[in-house]
Amino acid sequence: MLKDSLDMTANDREAILSACQASDESHIIISHGTDSMVETAALLGQALTDKTVVLVGAMIPYSINHSDALFNLGCAVTAVQLLANGVYVVMNGEVFPWDNVQKNSAQGVFQQH
Repeated sequence: MLKDSLDMTANDREAILSACQASDESHIIISHGTDSMVETAALLGQALTDKTVVLVGAMIPYSINHSDALFNLGCAVTAVQLLANGVYVVMNGEVFPWDNVQKNSAQGVFQQH
């Protein structure tokens, strides 16, 4: 979508869900902005049970020095191959199920809630 996740709408999230449902792939990685990643994961997690879907992003954008983007993407590629069906957020070397994750903006991390 190439859209800031703060600008994402319910229709955008539904489009992501529809694309996942229509995909022949059983393992999917979604690059997503961190500000509303949890909301998208929740929608997908409630609807997708027959695929492994990993949402990944970066706390520091790729275009900025010392970005965590490539590390997070590498973790997502590994995680999507090893995890059971379900929806997950993969950030900073950690895997979170869609229903037990939150963004802690003050500390710049994702964590269980």
